[in-house]
Amino acid sequence: MTRPAAAILLTGNELLRGVISDANGAHLAASLEAHGFSVQRTLVVGDGLPEIERALRELVGEADLVVSSGGLGPTHDDRTVEALANVAGVALVLDEAVLARIDRWTDQVAVRYGLDRSGFDAGNRKQAHVPVGATVLGMAGTAPGLVMPVDGSVVVVLPGVPSELRRLWADAPGHAALVEMFARATPRARWLMRTYGIGESHVADIHRSAGGDPPGVETSICARSFEIEIDIRADPGYDEAAEALAAEMRGRLGDHVFATDERPLAAIVLDLLRERGWTGATAESCTGGMVAAALTDIAGSSDAFAGGVVAYSNRLKHDLLDVPEELLERHGAVSSEAAEAMAAGARARLGADAAVAVTGIAGPGGGTEEKPVGLVYLHVSSPAGDDVRRMDIPGSREAVRGRSATAALQLLRAHLVTHS
Repeated sequence: MTRPAAAILLTGNELLRGVISDANGAHLAASLEAHGFSVQRTLVVGDGLPEIERALRELVGEADLVVSSGGLGPTHDDRTVEALANVAGVALVLDEAVLARIDRWTDQVAVRYGLDRSGFDAGNRKQAHVPVGATVLGMAGTAPGLVMPVDGSVVVVLPGVPSELRRLWADAPGHAALVEMFARATPRARWLMRTYGIGESHVADIHRSAGGDPPGVETSICARSFEIEIDIRADPGYDEAAEALAAEMRGRLGDHVFATDERPLAAIVLDLLRERGWTGATAESCTGGMVAAALTDIAGSSDAFAGGVVAYSNRLKHDLLDVPEELLERHGAVSSEAAEAMAAGARARLGADAAVAVTGIAGPGGGTEEKPVGLVYLHVSSPAGDDVRRMDIPGSREAVRGRSATAALQLLRAHLVTHS
């Protein structure tokens, strides 16, 4: 059975100008894929009525489902609903029920913030106009999500605010105009491998030498978050071929594969600490707390993470982490010796079982011929022993810091796995 085709339309001048980063396209694409749709295209257009109409005409009829994001607000540049009506060749009519819901919401806002209630009237009436033939998916603030069949396709119109879009989109599979289409959608089986310490081109070579993709199988190789992700998906009926490819690649990749699920790296580290009944700690210089931030981004981290110290200056390395002044004078703050002392100091001062330390030169200045920008030292210390790593990271300050933070978590993960 052919999977229903889907397309995504993102609207907004702010997207085209780079004022904000899109947070909706990836979410919609991942959700549609998970539901079993074949995502064909994503278009990004501005707020102009002709641009939105042209995009809708291009996508309607080509895709079974078109999902749009943005352009549902009360201002002059919110034109998606008007564009949809024009493409369908129908009028916009005032929906009294929608207007009543919007009025109730803005009344509450006016009371809460002491605003003039009449100031909302024009915007409320604008947003309450719905194309003939459209039905309301739900309300997010003052923005109604809409569902409308148009020329063989079904168009779903959602707001651009990510939280509002996600809330309304979650109701789409149960909408009467979409139930049958979602029922026809068949999710593809998936095999995921996340690797570290191997280049994207090397992974591509392994995929090629393993025979590449057989019919009905699609492999994506993607560098993301300083790791290489191999995502193998199989159309219905092709699971056996996909599984064979995944097994072959898994064997060739060996210990470079560190995960086969989508848990954040920090969550994997925390789970490994819990398995041992240990608490972890961090001592950071050039990363400025990025490692600790990644760990504390995970809900419930407090049961496995004691805390961290950001010791940027030599004085704080000495005062907070007990790094000897003589060591700093002799070897410098960016050295394997300093990283070792920082890790030991974090364990002792924070009462943790395992600690990871990172110190380096993030740049763009501060480097020397002996210690260039991008030089980073990592050290993990625990009752099981020590693991160290030196890195020479090319690129911008952002790249050096980001890769260093990831490398610190990876070194701690490998230490916990090796010494389990």
